[in-house]
Amino acid sequence: MLPVVALVGRPNVGKSTLFNCLTKTRDALVADFPGLTRDRQYGRVERGDRPFIVVDTGGIIEQAEGIEDRAMRQVHSALEEADLVLFLVDARSGLSPADEAIAQTLRKFTKPILLVANKTEGLDIPLAVAEFHGVGLKGEPCAIAAAHGTGIPELLVRVDALLPQVEAEEPAESAAGGARIAVVGRPNVGKSTLVNRLLGEERVVVYDQPGTTRDSIFIPFERNGRSYTLIDTAGIRRRSRVGEGIEKFSVIKSLQAIDKAHVVIYLIDASEGVTDQDANLLGLVLEAGRGLIIGLNKWDGLSHDQREQVKRQIDLKLTFLDFAEKHFVSALHGTGVGKLLEQVDRIHQSAGQNLSASRLTEILQQAQATHQPPLVRGRRIKLKYAHQGGHNPPVIVIHGNQTDELPGAYKRYLVNVFRAALRLEGTPIKLEFKGSANPYKDKKNVLTQRQVQKRRRLIKHVKKR
Repeated sequence: MLPVVALVGRPNVGKSTLFNCLTKTRDALVADFPGLTRDRQYGRVERGDRPFIVVDTGGIIEQAEGIEDRAMRQVHSALEEADLVLFLVDARSGLSPADEAIAQTLRKFTKPILLVANKTEGLDIPLAVAEFHGVGLKGEPCAIAAAHGTGIPELLVRVDALLPQVEAEEPAESAAGGARIAVVGRPNVGKSTLVNRLLGEERVVVYDQPGTTRDSIFIPFERNGRSYTLIDTAGIRRRSRVGEGIEKFSVIKSLQAIDKAHVVIYLIDASEGVTDQDANLLGLVLEAGRGLIIGLNKWDGLSHDQREQVKRQIDLKLTFLDFAEKHFVSALHGTGVGKLLEQVDRIHQSAGQNLSASRLTEILQQAQATHQPPLVRGRRIKLKYAHQGGHNPPVIVIHGNQTDELPGAYKRYLVNVFRAALRLEGTPIKLEFKGSANPYKDKKNVLTQRQVQKRRRLIKHVKKR
């Protein structure tokens, strides 16, 4: 396995900025706001002589309570699994009592520690770094400016020298090759609780407060020999209620996670019922063309009448998602959660299967034989043949005449026919229609020179008679 490097330090010293710099991504949410990162974020670094895994963590604070205490547990988990610790400090603000307390805590883990002085741009580096010798860590502090990439090559050389000699026998992308599952929904519906339940550990911060998750966390894992990547996302509220800039970026990251996923588990708080916001967000999932599972969470706490009311709301507000699988679960107690991954496998297989043109054309002809397309200006619409045009979701391209005039009701009929015949589960189907173009439609009636001469001889012959 690849060695693991953990980034730790007090809040707002640039850990997430360094994470993005090392991984050459924008996976970690960055803002001039202390305490933004709460969950562990993993990334692969290819920039040095040897690849390694880097872990972004939340800022370490003393006397953490409530949600901060949950974030500190994430930091301790990252320290326990790390082979090397990069202790980040802010060179501009200088050495603080909090830095000294963190250094004392890190010594208890008996892990190699490299002190990294960030935000050194425009400073006299020897002078700025000198006071950090006072924390009592071995080695010379490494001066960098993560926002500008300054000092990163020197940092990678130092990291490579401190990493253990471990052979990377299996690629890090092995787990990422399976289905990507995004857990999406409104705030405080139990998304992080469901993620932890599926993983069997406290992998992400869970707290009874809306907005606990701020970033989209990608978590590779394996179950029963299959690889998956879970994506825990921030809760999405109505646009009018999204106030601070950080929440806006969190919403953007959640929408990007939908695009990256193969299957979306949309979680609804059954105790609150199906809201208009749920219907709008599910419309975005449908537009992205992703496989869909609708999870009704906190189902075990409802009475019989409440359950029936929620089912009626689903039938009324989510009629456009008749293909989606519905699961009634309790993320907190684990009821019904075990069946989710089985359903994910079936949906992922349905969305990615290869469909032969002969089979699609046969289904199309049988559909027309059962129910013919309508007449348009006295002419029957003819659908000739079909073939596959893409995966995830399955795209079926249909060729014929007057396809632009095909009504929406008949298109929905074809979707239902294809879904039943191909046994597709939980995935939308996109139909694309291509009509036969008339090659003489836009051409002018221009006679050739030979035709003109022939017509003139014919006119002369008629006049002589």
